[in-house]
Amino acid sequence: MSPTELDTQAPPFAEPHVADQTADVALIVNGRALRLVIDPRVTLLDALREHLQLTGTKKGCDHGQCGACTVHVGGRRVLSCLTLAAAAQGQSITTIEGLAESDRLHPMQQAFIDCDGFQCGYCTAGQIMSAVALLQEPCGPDDDDVRESMSGNICRCGAYPGIVAAVQAVRGRRR
Repeated sequence: MSPTELDTQAPPFAEPHVADQTADVALIVNGRALRLVIDPRVTLLDALREHLQLTGTKKGCDHGQCGACTVHVGGRRVLSCLTLAAAAQGQSITTIEGLAESDRLHPMQQAFIDCDGFQCGYCTAGQIMSAVALLQEPCGPDDDDVRESMSGNICRCGAYPGIVAAVQAVRGRRR
């Protein structure tokens, strides 16, 4: 049979089957126990933004390259665009909305303001979440050490000097 002839013996193309499955996911977000019934393929980023209306966490590249979606899961920074919501089940999740205590900003949030650590602000939530996590991680004392530890977060505006100054101010190592 030539390539242009139809093979009448071949089975017809099957339509892809999309499962009508949902997952019951229990999350602890900013200290609140929450339950979501979602598609098991929903990322933590989309669960936070679309299902819980916590829009401080930004969708930048949606490929884990820019860091705008950084949140804390179990006390560690993660890229929420690469994390399934179901994988965070039962763990404590902190978003930028959960850093401040009442009317008092987290010291890192205040330092970003004081040190001009942002321009357009799109990356700021992810930058702050990474910077707060950095306080609990091994990081050398120098500005270059901070830059290396923050290298997973991209700022298209170039506010890096202010970001490093903010981190160092909170660390008590401002030059």
